Amino acid sequence: MLGSTVRTLLISSFGLLLCASALAQDAKTKAATCMACHGADGNSVNPEWPSLAGQHVSYLVAQLQAFKGGTRKNINMNAMAAGLSDQDMVDIAGYFAAQPKTVASIDAAAAATGVGLYRGGNPTTGVPACMACHGPDGAGNPTAQVPALRGQHAKYTTLQLAAYKSGERSTDRAAIMRTIAGRLSEQEAAQVAAFIEGLH
Repeated sequence: MLGSTVRTLLISSFGLLLCASALAQDAKTKAATCMACHGADGNSVNPEWPSLAGQHVSYLVAQLQAFKGGTRKNINMNAMAAGLSDQDMVDIAGYFAAQPKTVASIDAAAAATGVGLYRGGNPTTGVPACMACHGPDGAGNPTAQVPALRGQHAKYTTLQLAAYKSGERSTDRAAIMRTIAGRLSEQEAAQVAAFIEGLH
């Protein structure tokens, strides 16, 4: 009797493992076209393209929905997201979220000046500390769809801050990032981006 129960449990467990493996492979297959730009493991080699490894599923899905709906503009991403179903988005996001983040070497001098802005903001110009939302280690907040920033390419972060500042990007809730970016100088944006790239 006991032996039969154990066999049943083992067979069920094996079946679940096979199912999980098949689902993981399906997600990887769906993510294959994304890998050309974002890297096979979600760590992009082009600093103008974001690394997706370790990013929150909720945030990645929200961005794919924004690209599909046209509220976030990028000619390549609008086209890529157009044919994705909601399940495709969840699967692709899940694949990249599960990949380990690679932190590249950084501009130490620029990062050293960016740490104060990230951790303390700039009270004179009304810029709040980045870590207030994104966390002291840049881990973000998946519940609030606040992205993880740690290890992100400085170039990409700088470009996004510029896009928020100009209003080109407007997917932030209550215009929070547009307001903050609007108060940052180009130098400050570059410095805080350099610091963020070294977070892990």
